[in-house]
Amino acid sequence: MKMTMHIDEALLKRVMEDYGYDSKTEAVEMALRELDRKARMKEFGTKGLGLTPAEWADAVFPGYDPKNLSSYDPASCKVAEEPAKYGK
Repeated sequence: MKMTMHIDEALLKRVMEDYGYDSKTEAVEMALRELDRKARMKEFGTKGLGLTPAEWADAVFPGYDPKNLSSYDPASCKVAEEPAKYGK
């Protein structure tokens, strides 16, 4: 959408240089996305994600019991894939 805006040129220039944006449009769009992200994070902080304490615990580590740290078994942790083999 094309529009006319009055933006502080010095501020816009600093943001473009500091973050490496190639265009004014890109800098303004990313600033709007950041403000939207902050608002969503604030919303999550006040409303939460709707998870029960048990669901939160399973999200951290299946079977995790914060009251019983001995339930954590590092050997049971699996990686998503095997590491790549480099060289010979």
